[in-house]
Amino acid sequence: MTPDLTPALTLRSADDVRALVGQPTRVSDWVEVDQASVDRFAVATGDHQWIHVDAERAKRESPFGGPIAHGFLTLSLIPALLIDTFRFEQRMGVNYGLNRVRFTAPVPVGSQLRASFAIAGVTDVEEGGVQIAWNVTLERKGSERPVCVAEFITRHYF
Repeated sequence: MTPDLTPALTLRSADDVRALVGQPTRVSDWVEVDQASVDRFAVATGDHQWIHVDAERAKRESPFGGPIAHGFLTLSLIPALLIDTFRFEQRMGVNYGLNRVRFTAPVPVGSQLRASFAIAGVTDVEEGGVQIAWNVTLERKGSERPVCVAEFITRHYF
């Protein structure tokens, strides 16, 4: 069972981050994935596959019963959902990468998604920064199965 929404937590230092290792998962608010967002993502990436952008054909021919969001659109929501869940009072923060990603279920257009975040580890990096490995699970409202699981890596300089 996914925990209820928790208010954004402010992180002001590397020690604040380290204190969260092993702590319970924190959950973002819900965000809707609408057709306009899917269409903009298709334009930005050049991925115009019909299962994403042709609603009528997707209703007729797709096994999903309608258009679905791109997996990478779903993945790209993680940074925004992270800052919805954690506030960083820092000089700078960057997305550093991903270690593992799986798209475990489709995201039908119109779905509501939210992310659960847990800090798996913190490593000191140059310039006094910290690298955070986040275990992230994206879920779709009304579904028992997550739509994406990932290990997301960020760097923060306080």
